[in-house]
Amino acid sequence: MRKFVLGDVHGGLKAIHQVLERANVTQKDILIFLGDFVDGWSESPAVLDFLIELQKKQPCVFIRGNHDELLLDWLLGNNENIDEKLWFQHGGEATVKSYQNINSVTKEKHIDFLKSLQDYYLDDENRLFIHAGFTNMKGVEYEYFKPLFYWDRTLWETALALDPSLSKEAITYPNRLNIYKEIYIGHTPVTKINETIPVNKACVWNVDTGAAFKGKLTIMDVNTKEFWQSDSLPELYPTEKGRN
Repeated sequence: MRKFVLGDVHGGLKAIHQVLERANVTQKDILIFLGDFVDGWSESPAVLDFLIELQKKQPCVFIRGNHDELLLDWLLGNNENIDEKLWFQHGGEATVKSYQNINSVTKEKHIDFLKSLQDYYLDDENRLFIHAGFTNMKGVEYEYFKPLFYWDRTLWETALALDPSLSKEAITYPNRLNIYKEIYIGHTPVTKINETIPVNKACVWNVDTGAAFKGKLTIMDVNTKEFWQSDSLPELYPTEKGRN
């Protein structure tokens, strides 16, 4: 049995099919999705349908992303929680259009699925899987403002800025990077630092390889660090813009 982690999908169902096939995933393998299943490409409802069925076939962990929470608010009519103009600019418009022909029964299934998403997952080897990050110096269990789990960028920025020569025992070493054996995140594409594959800084692994934009979707074996990628999403959806 292998344990895989997948980066942000953003409505790209074709990319999910590709990486599962390329990694030769079986029903015995554990799949950990880091969130942001929606917003970007045109298949957000189909992605949720696929994941709902996938969890019936094999062990899956679904982490909540900020875009998943935005969609949940929209489906529930909690529009006061959404800056619609900003959301539309960041992939929400494609999602709203894709729901125009989705019936109410399916929407209720999606609402239930989105409500069921986990804020984070901590495995038996003290490896944390979370969409964005956390800010409490004692760890996720002590986080006061829960939406930071899917909105924070300071954890990744801290890992990026850290001097690699600084000892973990140093008084100035960030406490957040000493709590867990490894931390797996998405949320901030590594393409922002001109990378196209998973990036490891300190104990943090960022596996968001820009599938929302011009990049690819990545699946990685947590134990071996071997990874597989889809084609670039603009190649899979040549008539669409995604979040570009």
